[in-house]
Amino acid sequence: MRIWHQSMTVLDNLPGYEERLRSHSKKVLLPDTEVVMHGLRKDTYSSDYPGVDIAHRALFTLHSMQWFGFVWQAQQEGFDGFAVCTTIDPFLNELKTLVDIPVVGCAEATYLTIPTLGERFGLVLFNELLAPAYVEQIRSYKLLEHFVGVEASGLDFSKVLEGYRNPKNAIASFTTAAQKLIDRGAQVIIPGEMPLNLLLASEGIDRIEGVPIIDSLGLTLCTTQMRVQLKQSSNLAPNEKGWNHSKPNARRLEEVLRYYGHI
Repeated sequence: MRIWHQSMTVLDNLPGYEERLRSHSKKVLLPDTEVVMHGLRKDTYSSDYPGVDIAHRALFTLHSMQWFGFVWQAQQEGFDGFAVCTTIDPFLNELKTLVDIPVVGCAEATYLTIPTLGERFGLVLFNELLAPAYVEQIRSYKLLEHFVGVEASGLDFSKVLEGYRNPKNAIASFTTAAQKLIDRGAQVIIPGEMPLNLLLASEGIDRIEGVPIIDSLGLTLCTTQMRVQLKQSSNLAPNEKGWNHSKPNARRLEEVLRYYGHI
Protein backbone atom coordinates (compact mmCIF):
# COMPACT_ATOMS: atom_id res chain seq x y z
CA MET A 1 0.00 0.00 0.00
CA ARG A 2 1.22 3.50 -0.87
CA ILE A 3 -0.22 6.60 0.82
CA TRP A 4 0.36 10.15 -0.39
CA HIS A 5 0.91 12.38 2.66
CA GLN A 6 0.17 16.04 1.97
CA SER A 7 1.25 18.88 4.24
CA MET A 8 0.25 22.56 4.19
CA THR A 9 3.91 23.43 4.77
CA VAL A 10 6.77 23.54 2.27
CA LEU A 11 8.65 20.49 3.51
CA ASP A 12 11.80 21.44 1.56
CA ASN A 13 12.20 24.30 4.06
CA LEU A 14 11.66 22.11 7.14
CA PRO A 15 14.00 19.10 7.05
CA GLY A 16 13.73 18.44 10.79
CA TYR A 17 9.95 18.41 10.61
CA GLU A 18 9.96 16.12 7.58
CA GLU A 19 12.29 13.66 9.29
CA ARG A 20 9.96 13.48 12.30
CA LEU A 21 7.04 12.92 9.94
CA ARG A 22 8.80 9.97 8.33
CA SER A 23 9.84 8.43 11.63
CA HIS A 24 6.42 8.74 13.26
CA SER A 25 4.63 7.45 10.17
CA LYS A 26 6.70 4.27 10.26
CA LYS A 27 5.87 3.85 13.92
CA VAL A 28 2.08 4.02 13.55
CA LEU A 29 1.50 2.20 10.23
CA LEU A 30 1.79 -1.42 9.17
CA PRO A 31 5.24 -2.43 7.85
CA ASP A 32 4.01 -2.94 4.29
CA THR A 33 2.43 0.55 4.08
CA GLU A 34 4.64 3.14 2.39
CA VAL A 35 4.03 6.83 3.04
CA VAL A 36 5.51 9.41 0.68
CA MET A 37 5.78 12.92 2.13
CA HIS A 38 4.67 15.93 0.09
CA GLY A 39 4.51 19.64 0.86
CA LEU A 40 3.35 22.67 -1.06
CA ARG A 41 5.41 24.06 -3.92
CA LYS A 42 8.66 25.84 -3.18
CA ASP A 43 8.28 29.56 -2.57
CA THR A 44 4.57 29.23 -1.73
CA TYR A 45 5.21 31.30 1.40
CA SER A 46 7.52 34.21 2.11
CA SER A 47 9.22 32.23 4.91
CA ASP A 48 9.31 28.68 6.29
CA TYR A 49 6.20 29.45 8.36
CA PRO A 50 2.82 29.19 6.58
CA GLY A 51 0.85 30.64 9.50
CA VAL A 52 1.28 34.27 8.45
CA ASP A 53 -0.58 33.56 5.22
CA ILE A 54 -3.08 30.90 6.22
CA ALA A 55 -4.31 33.00 9.13
CA HIS A 56 -6.14 34.93 6.37
CA ARG A 57 -8.99 33.05 4.74
CA ALA A 58 -8.35 34.43 1.25
CA LEU A 59 -4.66 33.49 1.18
CA PHE A 60 -5.42 30.12 2.74
CA THR A 61 -7.91 29.44 -0.05
CA LEU A 62 -5.51 30.54 -2.78
CA HIS A 63 -2.69 28.33 -1.46
CA SER A 64 -5.11 25.44 -1.03
CA MET A 65 -5.86 25.43 -4.76
CA GLN A 66 -2.61 23.46 -5.15
CA TRP A 67 -4.29 20.46 -3.51
CA PHE A 68 -6.50 19.83 -6.55
CA GLY A 69 -3.42 19.04 -8.61
CA PHE A 70 -1.83 17.01 -5.83
CA VAL A 71 -4.75 14.62 -5.37
CA TRP A 72 -5.04 14.13 -9.12
CA GLN A 73 -1.30 13.47 -9.36
CA ALA A 74 -1.54 10.96 -6.49
CA GLN A 75 -4.10 8.90 -8.36
CA GLN A 76 -2.22 9.18 -11.66
CA GLU A 77 0.96 7.91 -9.98
CA GLY A 78 -0.80 4.87 -8.55
CA PHE A 79 -1.09 5.83 -4.89
CA ASP A 80 -3.74 3.89 -2.98
CA GLY A 81 -4.82 6.69 -0.66
CA PHE A 82 -4.43 10.43 -0.03
CA ALA A 83 -3.94 11.71 3.54
CA VAL A 84 -4.79 15.37 4.16
CA CYS A 85 -2.31 16.02 6.97
CA THR A 86 -3.21 19.53 8.02
CA THR A 87 -5.82 20.31 10.64
CA ILE A 88 -7.84 22.64 8.41
CA ASP A 89 -8.73 20.02 5.73
CA PRO A 90 -8.55 22.33 2.69
CA PHE A 91 -11.24 21.55 0.08
CA LEU A 92 -11.73 18.08 1.58
CA ASN A 93 -15.19 17.47 0.13
CA GLU A 94 -14.09 18.69 -3.30
CA LEU A 95 -10.94 16.54 -3.29
CA LYS A 96 -13.02 13.43 -2.60
CA THR A 97 -15.03 14.02 -5.79
CA LEU A 98 -11.97 14.24 -8.05
CA VAL A 99 -10.49 10.77 -7.59
CA ASP A 100 -11.43 7.16 -6.93
CA ILE A 101 -8.82 6.57 -4.21
CA PRO A 102 -9.76 7.24 -0.56
CA VAL A 103 -9.13 10.82 0.62
CA VAL A 104 -9.04 11.27 4.41
CA GLY A 105 -8.92 14.60 6.24
CA CYS A 106 -7.10 15.24 9.48
CA ALA A 107 -9.93 17.23 11.06
CA GLU A 108 -12.46 14.74 9.72
CA ALA A 109 -10.67 11.77 11.29
CA THR A 110 -10.09 13.66 14.54
CA TYR A 111 -13.59 15.05 15.10
CA LEU A 112 -15.28 11.78 14.19
CA THR A 113 -13.10 9.99 16.76
CA ILE A 114 -13.59 12.42 19.67
CA PRO A 115 -17.00 11.08 20.84
CA THR A 116 -15.45 7.62 21.23
CA LEU A 117 -12.82 8.99 23.63
CA GLY A 118 -14.62 11.47 25.86
CA GLU A 119 -17.63 13.77 26.16
CA ARG A 120 -15.90 17.17 26.12
CA PHE A 121 -12.77 18.37 24.37
CA GLY A 122 -10.52 21.39 23.91
CA LEU A 123 -7.91 22.75 21.52
CA VAL A 124 -4.39 23.92 22.32
CA LEU A 125 -3.10 26.21 19.55
CA PHE A 126 0.14 27.99 18.76
CA ASN A 127 -1.55 30.05 16.02
CA GLU A 128 -4.57 31.53 17.77
CA LEU A 129 -5.57 33.47 14.64
CA LEU A 130 -6.84 30.16 13.25
CA ALA A 131 -9.25 29.61 16.14
CA PRO A 132 -12.32 30.86 14.20
CA ALA A 133 -11.61 28.34 11.42
CA TYR A 134 -11.50 25.50 13.94
CA VAL A 135 -14.70 26.64 15.65
CA GLU A 136 -16.39 26.67 12.24
CA GLN A 137 -15.20 23.10 11.65
CA ILE A 138 -16.39 21.96 15.05
CA ARG A 139 -19.81 23.45 14.36
CA SER A 140 -20.00 21.61 11.01
CA TYR A 141 -19.35 18.30 12.82
CA LYS A 142 -22.09 19.16 15.33
CA LEU A 143 -19.70 19.04 18.27
CA LEU A 144 -19.89 22.64 19.46
CA GLU A 145 -21.87 21.74 22.59
CA HIS A 146 -19.03 19.38 23.59
CA PHE A 147 -16.28 21.98 23.02
CA VAL A 148 -14.80 23.67 26.11
CA GLY A 149 -12.73 26.14 24.08
CA VAL A 150 -9.27 27.12 22.86
CA GLU A 151 -6.18 27.68 24.96
CA ALA A 152 -2.98 29.34 23.74
CA SER A 153 0.06 27.08 24.03
CA GLY A 154 2.45 29.92 24.82
CA LEU A 155 4.52 28.80 21.83
CA ASP A 156 5.10 30.10 18.35
CA PHE A 157 6.24 28.21 15.25
CA SER A 158 9.94 28.77 15.90
CA LYS A 159 9.62 27.46 19.47
CA VAL A 160 7.79 24.36 18.22
CA LEU A 161 10.58 23.70 15.72
CA GLU A 162 13.16 24.29 18.45
CA GLY A 163 11.28 21.65 20.43
CA TYR A 164 12.34 19.02 17.91
CA ARG A 165 15.90 19.54 19.16
CA ASN A 166 15.10 20.24 22.81
CA PRO A 167 11.47 19.30 23.63
CA LYS A 168 11.41 20.01 27.36
CA ASN A 169 10.23 23.66 27.28
CA ALA A 170 7.68 23.12 24.50
CA ILE A 171 6.17 20.14 26.32
CA ALA A 172 5.96 22.12 29.54
CA SER A 173 4.18 25.02 27.79
CA PHE A 174 1.71 22.66 26.14
CA THR A 175 1.05 20.83 29.42
CA THR A 176 0.25 24.09 31.22
CA ALA A 177 -2.24 25.09 28.50
CA ALA A 178 -3.82 21.63 28.34
CA GLN A 179 -4.25 21.56 32.11
CA LYS A 180 -6.35 24.73 31.91
CA LEU A 181 -8.70 22.99 29.48
CA ILE A 182 -8.83 19.90 31.68
CA ASP A 183 -9.73 22.10 34.64
CA ARG A 184 -12.64 23.41 32.51
CA GLY A 185 -13.89 19.89 31.91
CA ALA A 186 -12.05 18.72 28.80
CA GLN A 187 -11.77 14.93 28.58
CA VAL A 188 -9.89 14.99 25.24
CA ILE A 189 -7.20 17.43 24.06
CA ILE A 190 -6.40 18.22 20.41
CA PRO A 191 -2.97 19.78 19.84
CA GLY A 192 -3.21 22.16 16.92
CA GLU A 193 -1.59 22.51 14.54
CA MET A 194 0.28 19.56 12.97
CA PRO A 195 3.86 20.60 13.93
CA LEU A 196 2.87 20.74 17.62
CA ASN A 197 0.86 17.54 17.32
CA LEU A 198 3.84 15.75 15.79
CA LEU A 199 6.26 17.02 18.43
CA LEU A 200 4.08 15.71 21.25
CA ALA A 201 3.25 12.39 19.59
CA SER A 202 6.85 11.64 18.68
CA GLU A 203 7.92 12.44 22.24
CA GLY A 204 5.32 10.06 23.67
CA ILE A 205 3.04 12.71 25.20
CA ASP A 206 -0.27 10.89 24.87
CA ARG A 207 -2.04 11.59 28.20
CA ILE A 208 -2.24 14.19 30.94
CA GLU A 209 -3.97 13.06 34.14
CA GLY A 210 -5.63 10.26 32.17
CA VAL A 211 -6.94 12.65 29.50
CA PRO A 212 -5.97 11.50 25.96
CA ILE A 213 -3.91 13.80 23.74
CA ILE A 214 -4.98 13.04 20.18
CA ASP A 215 -2.24 12.16 17.71
CA SER A 216 -4.00 13.63 14.68
CA LEU A 217 -1.20 12.67 12.30
CA GLY A 218 -1.19 9.03 13.37
CA LEU A 219 -4.98 8.95 13.37
CA THR A 220 -5.18 10.41 9.85
CA LEU A 221 -2.61 8.03 8.40
CA CYS A 222 -4.12 4.97 10.10
CA THR A 223 -7.61 5.96 8.97
CA THR A 224 -6.33 6.33 5.41
CA GLN A 225 -4.72 2.88 5.65
CA MET A 226 -8.01 1.41 6.90
CA ARG A 227 -10.06 3.13 4.19
CA VAL A 228 -7.73 1.77 1.51
CA GLN A 229 -8.12 -1.74 2.93
CA LEU A 230 -11.91 -1.39 2.96
CA LYS A 231 -11.93 0.04 -0.56
CA GLN A 232 -9.90 -2.93 -1.77
CA SER A 233 -11.89 -5.58 0.13
CA SER A 234 -15.47 -4.31 -0.06
CA ASN A 235 -15.40 -1.25 -2.36
CA LEU A 236 -16.39 1.11 0.46
CA ALA A 237 -16.39 4.57 -1.10
CA PRO A 238 -18.24 7.90 -0.75
CA ASN A 239 -21.59 8.63 -2.31
CA GLU A 240 -21.41 10.01 -5.88
CA LYS A 241 -24.94 11.43 -6.23
CA GLY A 242 -25.85 15.09 -6.12
CA TRP A 243 -24.05 18.37 -6.80
CA ASN A 244 -21.85 18.08 -3.68
CA HIS A 245 -20.59 14.58 -4.45
CA SER A 246 -20.73 13.80 -8.17
CA LYS A 247 -17.44 13.21 -9.99
CA PRO A 248 -16.67 15.33 -13.06
CA ASN A 249 -15.68 13.72 -16.32
CA ALA A 250 -12.02 12.71 -15.96
CA ARG A 251 -10.93 14.15 -19.30
CA ARG A 252 -12.66 17.47 -18.63
CA LEU A 253 -11.22 17.58 -15.12
CA GLU A 254 -7.71 17.15 -16.47
CA GLU A 255 -8.32 19.94 -19.00
CA VAL A 256 -9.50 22.30 -16.26
CA LEU A 257 -6.62 21.41 -13.92
CA ARG A 258 -4.18 22.09 -16.73
CA TYR A 259 -5.92 25.37 -17.62
CA TYR A 260 -5.48 26.66 -14.08
CA GLY A 261 -1.88 25.45 -13.85
CA HIS A 262 -2.48 22.77 -11.23
CA ILE A 263 -0.92 20.02 -13.37
